[in-house]
Amino acid sequence: MSHSCNIILVGMPASGKSTIGALLNNYLKDYILIDTDSVIEKTQGLTISKIFEQYSEDYFRKLEHDTIKMVCTGFGKIISVGGGAFENPDNRATLLNFGKVFYLKSDLDVLYYRIAKDSTRPLLQNKNPKDVLKNLLIKRENNYKKAHYTIDTTKYGEDEIIRIIIDATNS
Repeated sequence: MSHSCNIILVGMPASGKSTIGALLNNYLKDYILIDTDSVIEKTQGLTISKIFEQYSEDYFRKLEHDTIKMVCTGFGKIISVGGGAFENPDNRATLLNFGKVFYLKSDLDVLYYRIAKDSTRPLLQNKNPKDVLKNLLIKRENNYKKAHYTIDTTKYGEDEIIRIIIDATNS
């Protein structure tokens, strides 16, 4: 497979970006897998939750923006970005420019089921996480739909999702 583009995964928290990214990397062994949240955590020496807590969401978004600019250069990468990254018009333009962007779309119930027990997600630490999630989904959906491809993860198994992404990247 040619390295002529990057594969970029966007979507809500728990939509499967990390899982699909890792599986894709098994198939496309000469690609480099990059998760922007992990890069930020490594460079800052803090978890995303701690960055939100100790600094602010704005501070995190600036780090995220700088990280996206940095990792998008070059080709042959599978890049998974945080759920809110695609909200920023600059990030969106960079990502759409430097690769094929796949929105991994999941419905609210599936997302909620997956994250209900995950205490590491800073935006969902409150009394009504399902409402927060629903509002986030409504707010972000318009931008997610600007991705080059939308893949409904509730309709396809992991193997099918991988095949769809690889086919689209080759075309």
